[in-house]
Amino acid sequence: MTTYKSRIITVSIDRDWREVYDFASIPENFQRWAAGLGRRFERSGEEWTAEDPDGRLIRIRFSRPNELGVLDHIVFAEGKETRNAVRVVPNGTGAEVMFVLLRTPDMTEETFAADAEAVQRDLNTLKAMLER
Repeated sequence: MTTYKSRIITVSIDRDWREVYDFASIPENFQRWAAGLGRRFERSGEEWTAEDPDGRLIRIRFSRPNELGVLDHIVFAEGKETRNAVRVVPNGTGAEVMFVLLRTPDMTEETFAADAEAVQRDLNTLKAMLER
């Protein structure tokens, strides 16, 4: 069994957790706040296609709408898949959004740190959008 180094990246949002989930769970909205995931999202059956930040075509499969705040998604790119665990949970009268970042064997420490910074930027963008 193999486990990877992980980092949980979070942001608190001063808005009801269900409203945060309702907005963030719509795949079309990801391109508005998750620049690290991609742009030009288009539905393709049960999956979505998009361009990653480097302009490469990717496929994305999002978790189905649910009552638990689960925003997991799998990214298929260049012959590999990356599973991303994301949760929206209540935090007082607001929300906490959590992203679990895993350092896979092909990632350097520098790449892992850069990915963590990109995820934090994306979560901060989501926060700014929803607290307006």
